[in-house]
Amino acid sequence: MANKQPSSLLFVLITLFLDVMGIGLSNPILPKLINQIVGDISTAAYYFGAITTTYALMLFVFSPVQGALSDQFGRKPVLLLSLFGTGLSYLGLTVAPNLPWLFAAQILNGLTGASFAVAAAYVADISRAENRAQNFGLIGTTLALGWVIGPALGGLLSIWGLRFPFLIAAVVTFLNLIYGLLVVPESHKLEHRRTFSWRAANPINSLGLLRQSAPIFGLAAVIFCADLALQCFISTWVLFTTYKFQWGAFEAGLSLALLGLMTAVVQGGIIRPVVARFGERRTIVAGLSFSLLGYLLFTLPTQGWMMYGVIVLNGFDYAVKPISQSLLSGLVSARQQGAIQGALSSQTALATIVGPLLATNLFGYFISASAPYRLPEIPFILGALLFLLALWLAVTTFSKESLQPPTKD
Repeated sequence: MANKQPSSLLFVLITLFLDVMGIGLSNPILPKLINQIVGDISTAAYYFGAITTTYALMLFVFSPVQGALSDQFGRKPVLLLSLFGTGLSYLGLTVAPNLPWLFAAQILNGLTGASFAVAAAYVADISRAENRAQNFGLIGTTLALGWVIGPALGGLLSIWGLRFPFLIAAVVTFLNLIYGLLVVPESHKLEHRRTFSWRAANPINSLGLLRQSAPIFGLAAVIFCADLALQCFISTWVLFTTYKFQWGAFEAGLSLALLGLMTAVVQGGIIRPVVARFGERRTIVAGLSFSLLGYLLFTLPTQGWMMYGVIVLNGFDYAVKPISQSLLSGLVSARQQGAIQGALSSQTALATIVGPLLATNLFGYFISASAPYRLPEIPFILGALLFLLALWLAVTTFSKESLQPPTKD
């Protein structure tokens, strides 16, 4: 693969940063807005799970469509269309007077919000074998920085009202769109393009790409379990800390910002030297082990400040996905990068469908009067079990199969 200019990587990383910062702005706000509308935190948990699942269902269906379209028409036009729809969805959330409006805005967001798959394919286009893991780690770092600034800014902006951060997210997303239109170059070579096919863009068929070999399937399964556990965490974090520690939007945003900071530190400053010394496989196994321990520790704090300490201790968790994604990307040809990244995005969306629906319903039930006993920590227990399964899958995959790159483009 021909070497690309470093500025091309910078362009797409800035695009990703602005995009995820807009998402981060709304993350500590939406559960509280739903709670404000329905007036009960247990009921709000059910509705938040349903809205999150609706968004993820749209993302699941349309992620492979965007990935396949980018394989034929290029990454840039598909990315711009995605950003336009995301900006409109944030405007919808800004003016939403009731739950049906919230559902409609999130449907639009999911329908056009698969830009991460296209951006990952862009990075795969401009990467070589020797820097692929580093570049995918930079994606994680960029997303993490967006999570640092976005939630903190969202919590701060909520001082002017719960809807105000959505307006800022819309403005940031449209600025991102203009930036992409004027600055970001195309990365997908004409000789590597392939004709769009609805059959290939079908999300079920797309997931079939992840079964083309045992190593690819094993790595995809590890990523799925990690994504599912993360969704159990993210979908209930604001609800859990509100219920147990009476945190407001500012505290929730600050904690999510710390989460993003730890992700940035690990993925930006630790992944490269650790992988260089211990290798990708050992690093994945170690990351999964830390994740399992960290989620168990989340069940123990009795005061809110203790949660910040667990977030810091659990930081190595965030090395797992970018390294696994890098290994998997190296197992497919240049012609398949858009499709395989779309398949991974569909798989992540599937985790976003199942995880929040399961975790928020379990949380809502175990804090309700009908529960046999109160167990608000149930989402973290479920996440720990998922990381235990991921650890077994990783060890099994690495012990039985060698991971060899494709011989042809």
